[in-house]
Amino acid sequence: MNRKILILFGIVLILLTAVAGWLAMNLQEEKQANREMQELAALDKQEMENQYEELGRQYSEMMTQINNDSIIEQLTQEQMRTQKLLEELKRVKTNDAREIARLKKELESLRAILRDYVIQIDSLNRENESLRSENTRINTELEASARRNESLVTEKASLSEKVAIAAQLDASNITMTPLNKRGKTERKISKAVNISVSFTVVKNVTATNGLRTFYVRITKPTGEAMNGGGTFAYENKQIAYSMKKSMEYTGEELTTTVYLQNSESLVPGKYVVSVFADGSMIGSKNFIFEK
Repeated sequence: MNRKILILFGIVLILLTAVAGWLAMNLQEEKQANREMQELAALDKQEMENQYEELGRQYSEMMTQINNDSIIEQLTQEQMRTQKLLEELKRVKTNDAREIARLKKELESLRAILRDYVIQIDSLNRENESLRSENTRINTELEASARRNESLVTEKASLSEKVAIAAQLDASNITMTPLNKRGKTERKISKAVNISVSFTVVKNVTATNGLRTFYVRITKPTGEAMNGGGTFAYENKQIAYSMKKSMEYTGEELTTTVYLQNSESLVPGKYVVSVFADGSMIGSKNFIFEK
């Protein structure tokens, strides 16, 4: 009888040891996934801070190159608003998704306002250029004419830098839809066979027209990306994408859908869909799927 008890006790001890080992390994994997999610969130937050700071510098440069008091006052107000939002962003925790999403929308609004000012100032510069051309024709002093031309070249070069920032694309109306084998919407994420992602590239008349490659990265609740079989350059490193699509962009609003054939079991939780183009993240949205 004692021998049977000892054998049973040994079996129970072995099982408890195996369970403890499995729990420790699972806990380590979860910690690693959380670290990766925090790193991506920190990168996204740092990129937003850099963009806010660059917008503030652009407003300062624009104010030194115009003589319109009304526009200078407007630019000053927008610069102060940009600085206030930057300070708010620096205080936000990386895991505060709602606040970061709000500040990201504010950043999109600031870019749109900057584009409007670039176009407005460009128009003023063209009017000034016309006046300078007229003055040049009636001015016989070649040295003065050369100085005006040199000033015009400098202004155009500076304006080109501002246009490059204003030309950054923005993605909105991002959706993620699980699909069953018939291509219909699947309410249970664990039964999804395919994934579709749709987004709209907003109109941007300052952007360069031509072929663009858009990368879509879906991050699972574990923090890992659903891998579509390739990587792309972002923040000086290569990261995995889930889907990609190349399209001709003409500056007008563009809506598209990309698909991913699911080869793994999906779990309930939060999924993050991020859209990238031209080496920048142009849009991101979170989705919660229940079992």
